[in-house]
Amino acid sequence: MADGTSTPEPIQRLIEAFHRLPGVGPKSAQRLAYHILRAPEQEARALSDALLDVKRRIRLCSVCMNITEQDPCTYCADERRDHTTICVVEQALDLLAIERSGYRGLYHVLHGVLNPMDGVGPEDIRVRELIVRLQDGVAQEVIMATNPSLEGEATAMLIQRLIGPAGVKVTRLARGLPSGADLEYTDDVTLARALEGRRELV
Repeated sequence: MADGTSTPEPIQRLIEAFHRLPGVGPKSAQRLAYHILRAPEQEARALSDALLDVKRRIRLCSVCMNITEQDPCTYCADERRDHTTICVVEQALDLLAIERSGYRGLYHVLHGVLNPMDGVGPEDIRVRELIVRLQDGVAQEVIMATNPSLEGEATAMLIQRLIGPAGVKVTRLARGLPSGADLEYTDDVTLARALEGRRELV
């Protein structure tokens, strides 16, 4: 990253802001910052307005915790969907991947997975909201669609232990998904087959 003593302070702050974004390394952060510097003021204002608009208008659905502009979100409000099945995903991007596979039930977004090494426990993800949601007795099956990683498996097992005694069937996506893969990058056919071949957690 640029040396703060030779880079004007506003540019250095912008570089550091970009560098804090996931997947943006020091060089990419510099390129983005200098692109904004060279861009017309109108383009910079448009970016600023878009960022502020997202923070002002986007919220979490009070039912499924998906990101939404309206509450409840369009998935939860759609009476044509199968309300007896809830697919649990790690992030909102995973929801979009599952939706492309043809699944037409409901969702629940955890916004993370268990990761003791990073200090992420059950209270840091949206597990409690799922438990509360199941109390109305409508859902008959919860599909665990967390990523096939150690953290994803641990999260699936925790949720199975918490909701299993309530009599709700808990299933897991089939092993058609390669270990360590992210749902966001999995093709639609593989996801559809994984959904069809899901198994019950015991």
